[in-house]
Amino acid sequence: MIDTHAHLDGPEYSDDRAEMIQRAKDAGVSKVFIPAIDLCSVQTVTDTCRQFPGYAYPMIGLHPEEVKADYREVLAQMKQQLADSLAANQTPPLGEVGRGPTPLGEAGRGLRFIAIGEVGLDYYWSREFEKEQLEAFEEQVRWSIATRLPLMIHCRKAQNEMVALLKKYADDLPGGVFHCFTGNEKEAQELLQFPRFVLGIGGVLTFKKSHLPEVLPQVVPLERIVLETDSPYMAPVPMRGKRNESAYVKFVQQRLAECYQTTEDYISEVTDANVARIFGI
Repeated sequence: MIDTHAHLDGPEYSDDRAEMIQRAKDAGVSKVFIPAIDLCSVQTVTDTCRQFPGYAYPMIGLHPEEVKADYREVLAQMKQQLADSLAANQTPPLGEVGRGPTPLGEAGRGLRFIAIGEVGLDYYWSREFEKEQLEAFEEQVRWSIATRLPLMIHCRKAQNEMVALLKKYADDLPGGVFHCFTGNEKEAQELLQFPRFVLGIGGVLTFKKSHLPEVLPQVVPLERIVLETDSPYMAPVPMRGKRNESAYVKFVQQRLAECYQTTEDYISEVTDANVARIFGI
């Protein structure tokens, strides 16, 4: 199994990060993908991935809830860090910032970011920075297109706006994940119209009142699903209410196998293949 979305760099794991990673390995988790959410987390994400090379993989992006008045300056710094990482890994440069070799910041040194994320739109709590969120998301969509790195998209109470923006770039998008999908049949079909994208399914699938066990088999092929935990949040049943961690992705795998009336091994086989197709890993 691969946990495609886990904030394992967070302070929640400061006391037992190595032990938590070992529990994930023991549970059958072969890789974990760690998204950044702001400038500070780019450093903590890359530090964590250096600690577990070949197992933990970093993403870079500005989370919509972290978009504030200074978002342009934040994005400019992130864009340079991404460009430095691309240069260090002899990857084609990122647009106009690819000016040849540049001094590498510590965050980008020796690591290859595997995706642009966690990015998107979130109007659940507030629309104070609605315009800024849209502009920041669009800028990072353009990074994805320029670098051919997939997107890890967070969307809450903003699907109409997100879909409208993505449609502008539909032919050029390299693909990605609609993280933490919890919607209905119509919403699933709307997202599946983007052929190189998959849905990230996590602990909500296991919740008693979740409608996902009915929605997913009706409209979503297994070839359009990846597993995730969103650790430390939203731990699945039977761990609900506890700190989530990557080992618990096995409970998502088990519930998905029940929903699709297949084996857990087949769920792993198909979702791992989906990860390889989207992320090249």
